[in-house]
Amino acid sequence: MADMRVRVEAKSEARIAAKQARAAAFARHGLAAAQRIAELGLGFSGAGNDAIVSGFCAIGDEIDPLPLLMRLRADGHPLCLPVMQGNALPLLFRAWTPGDPMEAAVWGIGEPLPSAPYVEPAVLLVPLLAFDRMGYRLGYGGGFYDRTLADLRARKSVIAIGLAFDEQRVDAVPHVDYDQPLDWVLTPSGPLRTR
Repeated sequence: MADMRVRVEAKSEARIAAKQARAAAFARHGLAAAQRIAELGLGFSGAGNDAIVSGFCAIGDEIDPLPLLMRLRADGHPLCLPVMQGNALPLLFRAWTPGDPMEAAVWGIGEPLPSAPYVEPAVLLVPLLAFDRMGYRLGYGGGFYDRTLADLRARKSVIAIGLAFDEQRVDAVPHVDYDQPLDWVLTPSGPLRTR
């Protein structure tokens, strides 16, 4: 138990440096990085063009997935966005297409309207503060993506792809037993297969 507490504290401390690194990368690269990721696409992942892809609405200095999502939609991928159902619960997903009306939810994050149907993605694009070669990511500490990936992976095969600036890579992300690693990280310099 003490070891777990130490790792949780290490994650909290790592978030401070990771936020600074991401903010600096966003100031340097901004939209150019998002456009480069869109140019790269998801062909590296092996996901077929009919695979449902879950994106996210960028907040703050997160790399913006919208250019990539627009490309994926043009390539034929059905899209969806996550919907929060409450603390300590996995995310759900509603169908979404760029331009669909949205509503602001927790923390001002855009979500599809309640009238949009629920779907299950085969590919999840995941925001992050930092990542390492093993696929561990540093998030905001709520555990939403860890719970969601654990839930989906218990039922089906899914591909988790972190979107990040190259400067967000670190030697090692502190992690605990319930942290779910990413399969790939896509940065402007290209995809990185983890583990």
